[in-house]
Amino acid sequence: MYAHLGDRLVVETPADGVGRRVGEIVGLRHDDGTPPYDVRWSDTGDVTLVFPGPDARVQHGGGEQPAPGGEGRSDRSHGERVDPAVRTGRAGDIGRRLAAARRRRGLGLEEVARRARMAPQYLAYLETHTADPGFGSLVRLADALGTTYVELQGGGADLPSGQGRALRNPVLRDLDAQECRALLSTHGVGRLALTTQNGPAVLPVNYEVTDGTIAFRTAPGSTAAAAEGNEVAFEVDHIDDAMSQGWSVLIVGRGRAVTDPETVRRLDAAAHTEPWAGGGRSMWLVVDVERLTGRRIDPADGA
Repeated sequence: MYAHLGDRLVVETPADGVGRRVGEIVGLRHDDGTPPYDVRWSDTGDVTLVFPGPDARVQHGGGEQPAPGGEGRSDRSHGERVDPAVRTGRAGDIGRRLAAARRRRGLGLEEVARRARMAPQYLAYLETHTADPGFGSLVRLADALGTTYVELQGGGADLPSGQGRALRNPVLRDLDAQECRALLSTHGVGRLALTTQNGPAVLPVNYEVTDGTIAFRTAPGSTAAAAEGNEVAFEVDHIDDAMSQGWSVLIVGRGRAVTDPETVRRLDAAAHTEPWAGGGRSMWLVVDVERLTGRRIDPADGA
């Protein structure tokens, strides 16, 4: 039996009453593709080490078993054996934390895999796909990377953002208007800053982007309603603690109440979510953009 990463392992187990199980092969223990395999089961999402028995078969592409040493078994740019299927995935939070911790330590993928006693292909899979490795795997990886299980799991998610270590060579760059508008369109919560009778206030609000303006709902007579007719600031940001990167976009403009019934109906229909604060928040306000700026923190090229 031979397999590549991404192949399916099908196990027929009628004798024990469990029935047919199908899983994706996410880790190879031998370069020639022979068992055992790390398999992520489709019914539970768990990854287990499997020594296939006579009731197991590998499905590859159209269902045929691949020959050993097939195409795409090595990534020559890094000297690591990685299947193309690994490189086409999308990393989840755990994967990004793993990759960031490995880079901070200056370790290669194969070295970390050796320390954690797992297949390099499986570690490459974890770093590049949304995955939920088991407790034992994360404990071994944390030990290999000189970090903790809690940190790899994102245990500080409820803590204020930005408590991680700064990049070794950070670069703070200005964003142009097109970049700012693109980032604004991806988020649903921003911060409204305005001056009230009781002094300055900053309020989180659910917002929409419509016709080049920022629109949000509030209740008549609320603090946010004081934005009507006044100059305000509106800010949206994102902090990526796993990568020690982030961006912010700032709008300065004048608040304006939406009074046209048809426009209100259109905003209600297009809204992506109800206001999280609940209550009778039926008053729409928009911030007409007078000044739009943004900045991003990135690593220096080659860092």
